[in-house]
Amino acid sequence: MKEATLGVKGMTCNHCVASVEGALKSLDGVSNVDVNLDAGKVDVKFDGAKVSKGQLAEAVEDQGYDVE
Repeated sequence: MKEATLGVKGMTCNHCVASVEGALKSLDGVSNVDVNLDAGKVDVKFDGAKVSKGQLAEAVEDQGYDVE
């Protein structure tokens, strides 16, 4: 398992958290998502053989947020 921390801009509320969590958890290979709204960070545990960090970022961006 790999771990990545994504900096996410634009999250302001619990709906944002749920949106980002849902997008990441829907990806095959993602086992855990921990969103820190105050810090604007998302910690993700994933299987690097099934999903890439780029795909994680793309899933978040598709929800309307900017990934740093």
